[in-house]
Amino acid sequence: MNNLRQVLTEIMQLTNTIETNYPERYQFLDENPMIIPKENHPDMDAEVMQEFLENLKQLLKHHLETHKK
Repeated sequence: MNNLRQVLTEIMQLTNTIETNYPERYQFLDENPMIIPKENHPDMDAEVMQEFLENLKQLLKHHLETHKK
């Protein structure tokens, strides 16, 4: 349970960072199929949430690499 709590905290922090610093990306997070679970009723355990976190990190990384100033 502790691991799940840590992952959820990281997701929240990264989501807040994206919302604050990259609002142009934030508006599309809920539309991105990369971060939507493939199953109709997935078990939202630590492993699934870790995968979600890694996908968020990849989205931000890709955005930063393709939108360098």
